Amino acid sequence: MKKNLLLFIGVIFASVTVLAQSKTTQALDDRFEGLSLYFYKNTLRMLNQKDDKDFDDLIKNIEKMKFLMIDKEDKFGKNDYKKLVSEYQSESFELGMTSRYQGRTFDIYLKDKKGSSLGTVVLVNDSTSLYVLDIIGTIDVRKASSLFSAIDESSDIGKQIKNFTDRKGKENKHEDND
Repeated sequence: MKKNLLLFIGVIFASVTVLAQSKTTQALDDRFEGLSLYFYKNTLRMLNQKDDKDFDDLIKNIEKMKFLMIDKEDKFGKNDYKKLVSEYQSESFELGMTSRYQGRTFDIYLKDKKGSSLGTVVLVNDSTSLYVLDIIGTIDVRKASSLFSAIDESSDIGKQIKNFTDRKGKENKHEDND
């Protein structure tokens, strides 16, 4: 009986660690005061207000996603980006694809284990911000920009992003006046 209980606890612990977000993403979130949002499968489905079958197909293999927005004015520079990429690679993430879309660079990193994907990290980099989509599950890497656009263009999430960037602007303006 004790063996079964220990085995059960071990299986639960192992499954939780497999479904954990990346340590690198968590460290980035802890280091910089950014906007953090969590999405689960049902939350992502609610973003699909147009009932777009392609979007449903895109998110079908996502279990959980963490969205981070880091304002580069918080002293996040090119060397920080290189270090971030190196840390993801040390967690066994491999570059899957790089592309550009609407003035942003998309770097997509995949973590596989024996043919099944454990996670996907999408780094979206522009002149003012770094966006991180840390995904437990998989997405079609060719359509990653569609997922980012859906999050960016969602009215509720877009308001939170705008409020975050406006708040940062007001803080900086207040500091300049001191």
